[in-house]
Formats: sequence, structure tokens, C-alpha cells
Amino acid sequence: MNTLSYKTVSINKETANKQWVVVDATDQVLGRLAANVALMLRGKHKTHYTPHADCGDNVIVINAAKVKLTGNKMTDKQYIRHTGYPGGQRFTTPEELMKKKPESVVEKAVKGMLPKNKLGRELFRNLYVYAEAEHNQEAQKPKEVKANEIK
Repeated sequence: MNTLSYKTVSINKETANKQWVVVDATDQVLGRLAANVALMLRGKHKTHYTPHADCGDNVIVINAAKVKLTGNKMTDKQYIRHTGYPGGQRFTTPEELMKKKPESVVEKAVKGMLPKNKLGRELFRNLYVYAEAEHNQEAQKPKEVKANEIK
């Protein structure tokens, strides 16, 4: 058959219908919020999802300082980094990180749920996280989205 309805549509960066969305992280569980944000960054909620292309939305997360962690994760969970020197392994908890830079807790959770390749790094640039309710992307006219209603 030679009709358009039987052809597979593959979206690329130029033909992707990217939108700007705002997600409020107030009283959201960190893992569930991060999973939904990663899904929107990849574009898996769209009908024309293409695994090898950036067809997801630009996501703005506000009120990142008000995100919740269940159980004892706020004190028991550890983020590990290395300085590059012998014996340079450093540990920090979400509690300490929330005092210094609350956006980084959400950023780390979302980054861990994205692909570990060039595409994942490119998708991560579409994420904007703010500790408070104000953000700098008013000119893009983002639409409000509930984090737990994304499918």
C-alpha cells in the first residue's frame, strides 16, 4: 500500500513540537516527581516519541526546596563524589545538600533517570530547576502541569 497512514513517522530536532511546562514540586515525593519530569524531558508522553531524538518538552520545576523524601532518606541516603585525588571520596546527604543548594537534589534525581549518553546530556539542558516559586522563563509562556497527572 502506498498511503501515508502506513508510514512510520520519525521526529527529529527540527520537526519536534517542543513546549514549555511548569511543574510545582511542593509536597511531591522526589522519586515520583523525577520520574515524571524525566518522562516529559524524553518526550515519552507524546504520540510521536522517537527514542534517538530530542522530542521532549522544556520543563521548569519550581519550589524544589519543598520536595519530600519518604522514610529516613533525608538523613540516610548518601550522594558520593570523588575529588580526583587518592582518598578523595566525599559523601553528602540530601539534608546537607538542601541547605546549600536545594535545586541539586531534584537535578541529581532527574539526571539519574535520563540516558547515560550524548542524548541524555542534551535532554538535561532542557531542565530548569528553581528553589522558589519565581522563575526566569515567563517570556516562553509555560503552561502549568500537575506532576502526578502526567502519563
